[in-house]
Amino acid sequence: MDDIRNAVVQASRVLAAAGLGDMVWGHASVRDPGGRGAWMKASGWGFEEVDAEKVVLVSPGGAVLDGTGTRHLESPIHTEVLARRPDVGSVVHTHAPALAAFASLDCELRPISHDAVPFTCPQLPRFTETGALIATPELGGSLASRLGGANAILIPNHGAVTVGPDAATAVMHAVLLERACRTQLLAAAAGGPATWSDDAETRFKRDQVWNTTQLHAGWDYLLRKVDT
Repeated sequence: MDDIRNAVVQASRVLAAAGLGDMVWGHASVRDPGGRGAWMKASGWGFEEVDAEKVVLVSPGGAVLDGTGTRHLESPIHTEVLARRPDVGSVVHTHAPALAAFASLDCELRPISHDAVPFTCPQLPRFTETGALIATPELGGSLASRLGGANAILIPNHGAVTVGPDAATAVMHAVLLERACRTQLLAAAAGGPATWSDDAETRFKRDQVWNTTQLHAGWDYLLRKVDT
């Protein structure tokens, strides 16, 4: 399981390097290949503090099956999304201020930059059942259902969840979503936006700009920042 633990460590450290930390809150997970649940950082640690000893395996029922430490209260986000999305191998939950600020506007995310392309056409969903902690399997299941087949979901008054087939993609989706929200907030503060990519260009850019190679190139860059 060393590779899985390392994937969680890398995801956490990259999220920190990208500025998506929130003291000891927020978390990234990787699917257990044996179907036992989600490997994620233990509660009480910041992204930049995570090492292999601070990674735990959390069952769908919330039990810590491997590792030391306690689980995050919001582990149902991860276990329920993984249960409903066989294509997802990793889940990220962050509280970056730009995500909360943009979600509060209750407006569509526009592809005014490359960063927004993975989350538009169709528009990413919002989970509005609660802005409090997603601390029960019922709430986790509701969020997973609302997420559907999307790459991400905004949680007004809270943050966001992003997913991907692997940790690199899920983390890059978190990085890109935060940048996209921040860019649109800047445009709104200046009285706009007045222009953005249409549906055809957005679909084209999805494969051109954010294909698997490009996503992993971004991940590798952030990983190099962690290692320096």
